[in-house]
Amino acid sequence: MMLTLIDGERRHAIGAQLAGSQVQVDAADVEAALGWKLAREGLCRGSVCIPVRDRASLVSDGGLDLEALAALLDRPLALDTEERAAALGERAEDRAAALATLEAPDFTLPDLSGRLHTLSDHRGKKVLLIAYASW
Repeated sequence: MMLTLIDGERRHAIGAQLAGSQVQVDAADVEAALGWKLAREGLCRGSVCIPVRDRASLVSDGGLDLEALAALLDRPLALDTEERAAALGERAEDRAAALATLEAPDFTLPDLSGRLHTLSDHRGKKVLLIAYASW
């Protein structure tokens, strides 16, 4: 089956197999989507390698265990097997570093007249953002 893997703003269609409650993903697809390759030294991307202490929990005949991969990368994983979708969150260290800058992520929203406004266009100015939800 194909699984949609969401990594930040990017979406990747990768090969996957269900083995009980585990989702095993194709190692070549993981390398193409995330840049991480399973090597003798561990899980590597460029010159950075993460040692894989328990290789058997990560690697099987069906590929790489998605939950073990996310844990090894220190990234939270949201998985919905019925919808064939998985989302990798940011590492806690990366989120903390972004919060420490006190800089909001850039976004664009329309006003009531339909004109688009981008937050970065207002850097250095005070901005009041009002959000409403009906639920």
